[in-house]
Amino acid sequence: MKESVKTILLFLGLILSLIFAPSCTKQSIHQDLCTTGDCESQFIVVYKNQEILPNTNGHYEIEWDGLNYFQVKGQLSHLNSDYCNADGIPFIETRFDSDYWVVFNNIYFTTPMYSFLGWFNDNGLNNPIPIGQYTYTINDLINLHPPLNVVGYQIPKNLCIDCPYAPTLIGTYSKYNYEPTQNILLDDEMVGDTINIFIESVFNTEGGPSIYDPNNDDPNLIIKKEIKVIII
Repeated sequence: MKESVKTILLFLGLILSLIFAPSCTKQSIHQDLCTTGDCESQFIVVYKNQEILPNTNGHYEIEWDGLNYFQVKGQLSHLNSDYCNADGIPFIETRFDSDYWVVFNNIYFTTPMYSFLGWFNDNGLNNPIPIGQYTYTINDLINLHPPLNVVGYQIPKNLCIDCPYAPTLIGTYSKYNYEPTQNILLDDEMVGDTINIFIESVFNTEGGPSIYDPNNDDPNLIIKKEIKVIII
């Protein structure tokens, strides 16, 4: 009888040890997206190799002096190794857009925009645009004479507006580097005008081997910036 009780107690002890034993399941380790913890993007405006400091309103004033472009230069936070390829190339990109266009042999106009691809995302393709004595829409201009955006892209004449890939053809991109630089078209016809430049910095563009925030279904982090440049 004593042996039977002893056997039962040993069996119960084994069951309890299995129940309360620490799990050996491998836990996912979510590495912070950026090496500094918080990801940041900073941009400056440069004309003739000189940094232009913002005025009291936070806007940048450029005095046109014969050089037909200025630059927007960025500095992005570095990614942790989980979000780079085997050679250390970061999964990161910067996108540029603006509200300022050139068409019809140096005729300039702006479109209402509040973000990168704002005219596209906000269904602004059919917003009326007064140019001289005529009124056009972006759709009209695409078919008539594709306008050039001052950040350096032109809308393709046969752009399929309703195709899902259409937004990827718009804007300019700097990929896989922490110091994106974009040249912006400039000339004397722009004196007195204001250019709004829209910038999106996308961290972890490829999804990476792990997601930095286990509670976030979207592996990307997007930081948006707007720069207002006044030509004087």
